[in-house]
Amino acid sequence: MRKLTFAMNVSLDGYVAAPGDDLGWSVPSDEVFQWWSDRVGATSLALYGRRLWEAMSPFWPTADQQPDVTPAQIEYAHRWVEMPKVVFSSTISGLDGNTRLVSGDAATEISRLKAEDGGPMDIGGATLAATAMRAGLIDEYILITYPVLVGGGIPFFTALDSWVNLNLVETRSFAGGVLLTRYETRR
Repeated sequence: MRKLTFAMNVSLDGYVAAPGDDLGWSVPSDEVFQWWSDRVGATSLALYGRRLWEAMSPFWPTADQQPDVTPAQIEYAHRWVEMPKVVFSSTISGLDGNTRLVSGDAATEISRLKAEDGGPMDIGGATLAATAMRAGLIDEYILITYPVLVGGGIPFFTALDSWVNLNLVETRSFAGGVLLTRYETRR
């Protein structure tokens, strides 16, 4: 069975995006960016919600051809393009490369993907992750917490019907007060 991880940048008050989908508060340092690049390199399958897909897909396929691109961004772009992806949306049509579209029930498809043999899966996008959270499908949560209060926006966690007990398995500090915390779901 595959492991499913939900990892995103998050504000100290728990949001992945400020009002208006503003992500300006979460621009990663080189060190954090390298962590994300290594994460993408170790992911066998990425699951994307529509909004995160629409934010990522216009840039990364051609990022290595942009002016002033850094070697770290080139490495990330290549890893991102090579990584198999599944996008969950009822409004998107036609995807390129090694990306496929799922427009049906997300929890059912995520359960099916988890049951397959294969390496780890990451889920991105708070709305899609909320569906997986409510269905009890997430095995690990990774929060890259930035020392900023944004006051509202899109929350990392969704409202749940029951508690989910977690074990802290890793912490790591980055420059600028950014803190990684990784938790495994206690089953």
